[in-house]
Amino acid sequence: MRTKSTQYDKIRRATIWSLGIGLAVAWLGPFIALAEPGGTAPFAIVAGCSGLVVFSWLFVRVVNRVVVGLPARREIVAAGAVAVLTLLLTSWRLPQQAAVIGWPLILAVWAGVAALVQTRLQVVVTGVVTVLVMVSVTGAWDGRVYYYAFVTVTLTWANRFQIWFWQVVRAAHEGKEAQAKLAVTEERLRFSRDLHDTVGHSLSAIAVKSELAARLAEVDASGAAEEMAEVRRLARESLREIRAVVHGYRAVDLQAELRSVTAVLEAAGIVCTLERDGVELPDEVGTLLAWVVRESTTNVLRHSTATRCRIVLRAEGTEVALEVTNNGGGAPGSLPGSGLAGMTERVSALGGVLTAGPGRQGEFRLRAVLPLTPYKRS
Repeated sequence: MRTKSTQYDKIRRATIWSLGIGLAVAWLGPFIALAEPGGTAPFAIVAGCSGLVVFSWLFVRVVNRVVVGLPARREIVAAGAVAVLTLLLTSWRLPQQAAVIGWPLILAVWAGVAALVQTRLQVVVTGVVTVLVMVSVTGAWDGRVYYYAFVTVTLTWANRFQIWFWQVVRAAHEGKEAQAKLAVTEERLRFSRDLHDTVGHSLSAIAVKSELAARLAEVDASGAAEEMAEVRRLARESLREIRAVVHGYRAVDLQAELRSVTAVLEAAGIVCTLERDGVELPDEVGTLLAWVVRESTTNVLRHSTATRCRIVLRAEGTEVALEVTNNGGGAPGSLPGSGLAGMTERVSALGGVLTAGPGRQGEFRLRAVLPLTPYKRS
């Protein structure tokens, strides 16, 4: 099944395509040469197109490496050499083509892509040298100097702006990932600290009393039995405390989960509509509905091509209903592995009903109904 693209992936592809527009400018050379008087010499066309093919391959490598954050200086140097060689071959022994303005554009395109990894000073130096090489090879020491300078500056500025915007987006994305990892780490530290504080003292007492019982076993059997009874009491109390800590750790806040999944869906390019009542839910019901929300939105992200999602939470008499609907449809074959079977069992265990299937107009709907006063089903 096709993996749904996130907003981050879409921006990354848009960046690559926008940077690749420069290649279209470079390929204007052959068409302008064909339109110029005396500019259709077969040698110039073949040499120029061959050079453009190699240059295009290097250009694409540079863009892809820069976007993912890899070094690309060798590819840039090689692309510059190919650009200069292409310009020389299209002008060599062809004085009648000296005025052709199309072929030098390959150097302007190279300057634009080289600017992706250069400092401001290097960009200025590269731009000046590029324009000088273009006018020197073509002999265009007239108004065309401004034309070459304009194209070079425009491509350089556009590429620099686009890569700057992409770096801002990537930094924001990495910041969100780091924040999520930090939140997980902090939660693990909190859990370990709570667990240590809860059972650390009890386990120490159990160890001390066990050693005392071992010593008393040979001289005072009744005293040893009393100590072991105390050890058993402490062990049971510790087990009860551990269960209480784990239960609190597993509890999920429904309102926080609704805000979280809404933000995740919006970040994935899915318009999310949230409708909820201010009904107070028992902790057990709220936690279970939070898990249902998480599981259902995970299915939306993984198993659908939805662009809209609607989450409705409302009280219906003595029951509360949660409904998650998306316009991406639903593949029945994906349901067994989606976790819905497990959610159905957990909802049923509290006396509720969970249904999932196609809705109206190709929609996919998941609905969970739970009593506000849950009871265990045998």
